[in-house]
Amino acid sequence: MWWVRVFKTRAQATAACRDGRIKIGEIEAKPSREVCSDDVVTVTDGLLVRTLVVRGVPKARVGAKVVPEFCEDRTPPEAFERVKETQVQQVLARERGAGRPTKRDRRLLDDVFGDSFSP
Repeated sequence: MWWVRVFKTRAQATAACRDGRIKIGEIEAKPSREVCSDDVVTVTDGLLVRTLVVRGVPKARVGAKVVPEFCEDRTPPEAFERVKETQVQQVLARERGAGRPTKRDRRLLDDVFGDSFSP
């Protein structure tokens, strides 16, 4: 998973395997599990469940432009939208009586909506 840039680090990929968030077919993958061509890999990352099909196995970590040669992402676009909406709702959620947003809260809102956001 680290080779085709699903995770930023090998440690994150290993932790995901150990936590049972990566499945090859219907079986939970161990960190040392080798994948073959045409294997279907399911990666659960928070609310997002990604489905990847292995097209080939690289010998080393590959660049971002080369990833589609080795891995096909079959995750529906609706899943990405659902996660994005949930993130926006979490940023906007404020407890009643919490007062005005702090400078940190305001910066988070600007990151999500751009500098033109005004509540």
